[in-house]
Amino acid sequence: MPLPLLLFILVPALEIAVLIQVGGWLGASWTLVLILVTAMLGYRLLRRQGFETLWRGQQKLARGELPAQELVEGVMLALCGALLLTPGFITDIVGFAGLVPAWRRAVGRRVIAKGMAANSQSRAAGPQVFEGEYEEPRDRLDS
Repeated sequence: MPLPLLLFILVPALEIAVLIQVGGWLGASWTLVLILVTAMLGYRLLRRQGFETLWRGQQKLARGELPAQELVEGVMLALCGALLLTPGFITDIVGFAGLVPAWRRAVGRRVIAKGMAANSQSRAAGPQVFEGEYEEPRDRLDS
């Protein structure tokens, strides 16, 4: 079974089990309150950190630099935001972990390094040769 499908099945099942346990300890009302509080807190933190990441990216663009780190962090923040807004405590833990700036930057640097390594390996392999006919591009002014 492919990993995404397995996660798609297991994560909700685990979330339901945890929600039942927490509901048994705290009661249904307090469990719902806790779910809403974590979603609102996550939204506020996500919004603040998202704007900070956007601002850092704009500053890099203004200096003529590529905001690769900020782009990766922005994608991570979007994923963490989706996890935080999903009802459940397991997804909240993972979502809040992604809001820790030091952890997010470390993961972002690792993703960029892997991307650069993959890019350099593909360049080292040389240009791709395709079989078949090749047509020279025609200049539009010659037509």
